[in-house]
Amino acid sequence: MAVLQQNKAASRPPSYYIRQRLLQNKPAMVGLGIIVLAIVVAILGYAIMPDSTPNANNGLVQIQKKSPGFSTQVLRMAKSNPAADVNPLNFILSGAPEDYSEIPIESYSFKGDSLQVQPLRSNNAMADQPRTYGLNEIVGNRTNYSSAELKETIENDHIRTKTYWLGTDKAGRDVLSRLILGTRISLGIGFVAVLISVFVGIAVGAAGGYFGGWVDKLMTFLMTVVWSVPSIMLVIAISLALDSKGVWVAFVAVGLTMWVEVARVVRGQILGLKEKTYIEAAQVLGVPERLIILRHLLPNMIGPLIVIATANFASAILIEAGLSFLGLGVQPPAPSWGMMVNEGFQLIGAKAGLYLVLLPSLCISVLVLAFNLLGNGLRDAYDPKIPLTNG
Repeated sequence: MAVLQQNKAASRPPSYYIRQRLLQNKPAMVGLGIIVLAIVVAILGYAIMPDSTPNANNGLVQIQKKSPGFSTQVLRMAKSNPAADVNPLNFILSGAPEDYSEIPIESYSFKGDSLQVQPLRSNNAMADQPRTYGLNEIVGNRTNYSSAELKETIENDHIRTKTYWLGTDKAGRDVLSRLILGTRISLGIGFVAVLISVFVGIAVGAAGGYFGGWVDKLMTFLMTVVWSVPSIMLVIAISLALDSKGVWVAFVAVGLTMWVEVARVVRGQILGLKEKTYIEAAQVLGVPERLIILRHLLPNMIGPLIVIATANFASAILIEAGLSFLGLGVQPPAPSWGMMVNEGFQLIGAKAGLYLVLLPSLCISVLVLAFNLLGNGLRDAYDPKIPLTNG
């Protein structure tokens, strides 16, 4: 029996031990759980947001800078030109415009065929005079409704109580919705930036490490130059070159500032691997150099590349947040955690400013910490010197 167990253990592939070491690393699994939760939130996006309008940009002036937990009644006025229907896929990707405009109110009463409302008093402002709206005007001129049916429809469908669980920003927009959508932007920028950095880094590092000579000197010089240029300067240069500022420019700019580390690791790994006997045998057999790099060298670097990609993901989120804080990243009205921190910073001294700084900063910190924990766990999982606690 002992011999069978030894043979079974000996037949297990290295990936089994990598997986087991990762599963036994509790901090790494916590980080992985947070990342999976963030991915689910980012994918669902508009489907779980209280404000499902494009970019969560439905702002109400009367409820600017409200604290978390603020609640108010809202009168929904039907628009004269309803928005076109949006299919489920487009709704998940881009949201849907609302068919009504909202008016925060303190109270309401029916008087004949009209509705009298008391508008909500905005911050540091006197209460507005009561306003009167026709019942048909509220529901969109549906003349086939009786007066009783109109009142019932208005009370059930057009007067709602809205709660802003994380408060509102300086434009009266729901902070929770913008934080949820900001998750999608942060993960999207991290993913695209890592893809760009990995592909560019592998190409440059593999060429320099394998061919050596003047090619290696040229690639090393290129890495040194890019490494010495601040990320902000590269982003400004790329924005000027593309004559644009926006989400995709931020994606590309962040990716092109992170490939040097990948290239340095790939170059170092290939310098050590290309002297191995199996590489010399492949060269003697006439295997094309492109296939030697792709099939024999790069597969041996999957572990280090995964670890670097995880660390770069966290770095990309931080870089994007910093650029958006400075106004060089994602542009309004698209929500970004860095931009939200900037908006809160401008309101320092007000109670709402504290929440607008604290909440997105906490999201950035937790997500970056999760990627760092996972990266550390992957690094340990790929280290064969670390024993398993259970065979």
